[in-house]
Amino acid sequence: MLARIFRPSKTAMQSGKARTKDWVLEFERASARRPDPLMGWSSSSDMNAQVRITFETSDEAVAYAKAHGIDFQLVPEQRRSHIIKAYADNFAFQRREPWTH
Repeated sequence: MLARIFRPSKTAMQSGKARTKDWVLEFERASARRPDPLMGWSSSSDMNAQVRITFETSDEAVAYAKAHGIDFQLVPEQRRSHIIKAYADNFAFQRREPWTH
């Protein structure tokens, strides 16, 4: 039973950063998902795939995994590079590239 400890990234659908501050412990899938013959929904016999535990710090998540004998992989946090832009910069006098349509 292998778990992955990571900090989730921001969703592409919204500009907010909700649910990106906590660390998450998720188990890797033990069996493949298969379509249900009647409804066509994807199903799996792996119950650990439904477990998702959140922690405030990565140290808490590592301590939990060690205390419960769970093998884990710690994925390091990747910081976003924040580029500050303004619409007015498109029309600045010192613009390096020519402005074209």
